[in-house]
Amino acid sequence: MSATANINGNGHRGTRVLLVRHGHVDWIRPERFRGRAPLALSPLGRRQAAATAARIAATFKPAAIFTSPLERCLDTARAIGAACRVAAQPLEAVNDIDYGPWQGMTHDEVRSRWPEQLEVWLKAPQLATPGGESLAAVHARVAAAIADIAAHHRDRTVVVVTHDSVIRVLLLLALDLPLSRYWRFAPLPCSITDMTLTAGEFSVRSFNETWHLHDV
Repeated sequence: MSATANINGNGHRGTRVLLVRHGHVDWIRPERFRGRAPLALSPLGRRQAAATAARIAATFKPAAIFTSPLERCLDTARAIGAACRVAAQPLEAVNDIDYGPWQGMTHDEVRSRWPEQLEVWLKAPQLATPGGESLAAVHARVAAAIADIAAHHRDRTVVVVTHDSVIRVLLLLALDLPLSRYWRFAPLPCSITDMTLTAGEFSVRSFNETWHLHDV
């Protein structure tokens, strides 16, 4: 998926935002509700982070790197920061969604205790998990954070290392789609999604780029 970046009437290209999902962690396969769990990168995840760092350093010149405060994102962001010689800045607003009591469980474990709630959430993800955070709440905090980043980094490139939940929500925001379409996107570990924000309007240059991981 790609689109040409917007340029406003003053010739500004806006803020280029590179959304990077963190590298692989053990709870991705078999899948568990990761949420706010303190998970370290797996050996594969560390290799993915190194390859992503090399790609960004060779192709882009980011002025800033922001990251979810969770370990898997911090380690990915530090690899990028070292390659680009830019310090990574933790940002709570791009943290993963809070799954409440489902955190750490597999889908089968959740289904055994909350069968109806799980089926509702899978069909209508805009509804919050029991005791968890809603997509509307994620949308509000992430939209505000990206707007603030763009305001302070006009005509620059920034990297945001975050989670699949945050990238999905930002794509829905950029493409003016409802939160019910949350499952339409599947950002892969250490993929790069390239956006531009100009005068409050998003353009999506590319989504889910992973060619830099082919030899990992």
